[in-house]
Order: sequence, then C-alpha cells, then structure tokens
Amino acid sequence: MKIAVAQINTTVGDFEGNAAKIRRAVDAARAGGAKLIVTPEMSLSGYPAEDLWLRDDFCDACVAELMKLAPYCLDVAVIVGYPHREGRTRYNAAALMRGGRIEQFYFKQRLPNYKVFDEKRYFELGNRPCVFDVDGRKVGLTICEDLWFPEPAAQAKAAGAQILVSINASPFHRAQQAERYQRMGARVKETGLPLLYVHGVGGQDEIVFDGASFALDAEGMLSYQAESFREAIEIVELEGEAIRGAKAPPLTEEETIYRALVTGTADYVNKNGFPGVILGLSGGIDSALVLAVCVDALGAGRVHAVMMPSVYTASMSLEDAREMARVHGVKYTEIAIGPVFDAFCAQLAPSFAGEGADKTEENLQSRVRGTLLMALSNKHGAIVVTTGNKSEMATGYCTLYGDMAGGFAVIKDIVKTLVYKLAYWRNTKSEVIPQRVIDRAPSAELAPGQVDQDTLPPYEVLDAVVERFMERDLSPDQIASAGYDREVVRKVVRLIQMNEYKRRQAPPGVRITPRSFGKDWRFPITSGFRPKS
Repeated sequence: MKIAVAQINTTVGDFEGNAAKIRRAVDAARAGGAKLIVTPEMSLSGYPAEDLWLRDDFCDACVAELMKLAPYCLDVAVIVGYPHREGRTRYNAAALMRGGRIEQFYFKQRLPNYKVFDEKRYFELGNRPCVFDVDGRKVGLTICEDLWFPEPAAQAKAAGAQILVSINASPFHRAQQAERYQRMGARVKETGLPLLYVHGVGGQDEIVFDGASFALDAEGMLSYQAESFREAIEIVELEGEAIRGAKAPPLTEEETIYRALVTGTADYVNKNGFPGVILGLSGGIDSALVLAVCVDALGAGRVHAVMMPSVYTASMSLEDAREMARVHGVKYTEIAIGPVFDAFCAQLAPSFAGEGADKTEENLQSRVRGTLLMALSNKHGAIVVTTGNKSEMATGYCTLYGDMAGGFAVIKDIVKTLVYKLAYWRNTKSEVIPQRVIDRAPSAELAPGQVDQDTLPPYEVLDAVVERFMERDLSPDQIASAGYDREVVRKVVRLIQMNEYKRRQAPPGVRITPRSFGKDWRFPITSGFRPKS
C-alpha cells in the first residue's frame, strides 16, 4: 500500500491557500499511485490559531473550505486536520475524506497544555478511536499528543488497527526530534504496530515546525525519514510490518538550528507581507549572524544593512561591516549618529546640569540608532529585525527603544556561545563572516574601550546559568552546587528577574530551545519572590 506524506507549510487562517497545497498533494499522490494522503495536524486552519479558534466565523469558514475539498477526494483517502465546531464546543479534529464526502471524523484525545500549548483553552477531549480500511489494511488515526500516551494507540489497536498514523504540529526545539523518536518508539513497542508520523513545516510567529516526518517499523526501527525544514510530498510504502521510504541524512545540531532560524525568519517576513528586512550592522558577531540568516532566508535583494557609527566605533567595525555587506551583496548604508546624538544631548543639557555622563548617554546612542532604523522602515516598508541574543535578553543587556526596537528578533533564543558555534558552521558553507569578527572580544561600543565582560560574567558561565535557571527551573542553590560561583549565580538570577519588563516589550523571535522568552515563559513583571540562594 502506498501512502503520500504531505509535509506542507501552512498559514493560519489562509484556508484557500492551505487547501490549494492539499490539492497539490493529492495530485502528486495520485501520480505516485498512493491510495492514502496524510496531511499535518490542523493542516486546513494552520497551527496554532490561538483565540481565532474561539471565533465561530473562523471555524465555520474553515469547515466550508473543507467541504469544498471533499469532491476532490474521489478515488483516494485524504486525512485533513481542522477545528470541528459543535455549538460552543470545539475539537481538534481530523477528517477522513473519500468518495467525495467526509467518511469519518476523529477528535484528539490528549490536549497539551504546557510550554507553548494552550489546547485546553480551546478544545474538548475526544474519546473514540478512528480506524478505517485502505486496500485491505486497517489504519488507526491519532493526532500529535495522543501518541505521547499509551491509551489512544492501545484503543486504536483494540479497534482493529494494523498501522498507526499520527498527524502532528509539534513545535521545534533542539531536543524535540530525539523525544519524538523515544515516545513513538514506546507506542510501537507496546502495540507491535508500525507507525507513520506526519509533521508540518514552517514558521508561525515565534514557533517553527521542522517537518522531519518519519516512520518506524513494527520493531521500532527507523524505516523512513523526511528532510528537516523542507516542504515535501513523498510516497512511502507499507510492506508487511514496515513503512518504507527514503531516509534523509541526519543534520548536525548547528545546521538544524540554522535552518530553524532561516525558516522562521523567511515565514515571518513573507507570511506577513513585508517586502524585506532592515538591520543595524555593527561589525559585531550578533549582527553578522543575523545578516547571514536574513540573506539565506530572503535573498540579498531583500536585505538592507545599516551601519551607524559613533565616535566609539572602532575602525575595524566599519571595515568589517562594509566587507560583510559586499560579500553578501546587500544594500548598505552608513549614517553617522554623532550629529543626532549631540542634538539630543544639547536639548537635555539643562535637565542634566551638574550630572556626569553615565548609562543614560550610552543608551541614548542605542536609541538614536533605533529611531533611524524605524524611520527607514516607515519610509520603505521593510521590517526592522533586531540582533540581540538570548544572553542579552536574559540579563537586560539591551536597550528599550534602542537595539530592542524592531518587529522580529532573529536570534532572540540563541545564547552567545551558540552564536559563535553557528557563525563557525555558516562559514564552513561559504565564508561570509570575517574571522576577526569571530575572534574579537564582543562590545556594544557605547563607551571608550568597552567590552561585554566589563559588566557580565564570561559567556560560558552566563549561558550555563541562564539555561539551568530559565530553561530547567533549577534554583540558584542547585546551580551553585553544580560548581558555579554562588555570587555569579546570584547576579545572573537577579538580572533575569529584574528585566522581565524589558522582555515583555521585545519583538517575537524564533524559538529553538525547550523554553524561550516567549509564549512558554510566563512570569509576572511585578513579583516579590526571590529564589533562595
């Protein structure tokens, strides 16, 4: 039996566009001789639609498009994910369409309500299996979270299933694929049934889906693997107790994360209709990496790099910015901030009389740059992408309405040590980041001789503390007991807590860790709680 895996990139609320992709998948499946086409979770509505799922008109428009799809499914069986509404009740559902009609429904039985998920806010639980026949084989249908638990798979087997098919919209993070293999392998071991895991691909706001659909045979061995971060319509074949198909070669962690950044950036810009991006190119490692990602995501013709030097900008920063713009072939502009900064200082002088220069003047330089970038954005329509990393977001080493000003934060979930790893990896493909940009000590260049480590602990230590406190919820005492200096841990934790108000005003950015400063970080701004250390 041949099955078509429709690893497609859908857009929330674009019912017609999503349906067109499903039709193209049906056409490709017919051409390949497939009798069953499997699309991802919520393939018709896009995922996650969040509070749009609560709107009757959204759900009804999606179902209307589903009914238009049914006549297209005459000689093949097609599984389509969508939100099913019955009065005020909603289900995360899948429709089996065949013979020009909807033959069966399936309602998701396990609703995730952690990390980036809020499904219990929107949906009710299903409680019945869905098993159907294709070419004499019984197929048991499940949706995503269902197979992270034993019961839905066991229920499908009890209803006669000989193969499990799971449709998914599982947000990417760097450890997610290993977790999928583990959980799906457990279901195969329990049921003795081969399993096909079909997954969507693409970016939706800060979430990115990696595709990487796969199959496990009845022994739990990998028998098919789709490529990560690529749309594909692929034909697999059920042979005995195995679903067999091509196996894409594994990627390194750096390439996987880099592809996530490229996919998330491209889809955020393209799906929201921006003509391109504009970014401040400082000559430092962060903006260098962001520039490379944007060019790879959008093409050089849609990227505008702006260097905004001050009296503190090193000559090598200017030279390196010019060289990177030349290598990439992007539009490049230099705007000196000195005259604007001086004008601000002149206007503020009466209010600052008798007070020496401090962080105020440093932040003012950053805010001048933010204002210039936003003006260029307003004039030409390109969205400003910011260049701050996760280490800076965590500790507040960033300026509100300055380097935080923009519409999308490409490396918001990338700690500084990972920035370097990604830069090294990107240069193995083609050298677009000068080596001295990687080698030099990072600096905001807002004061004479300034380097990041004047204010922050070494990034190797800082990033380790951030990961343990923010992603793993370890206490300061637990972190210190792992060998980290207690005072450094206290400092980093204090910085994380006191800068929540800044992060609330930061733009969204691509999520690549199990916990980012986004939908899965929900801490109050105002709080008297301080972890014991």
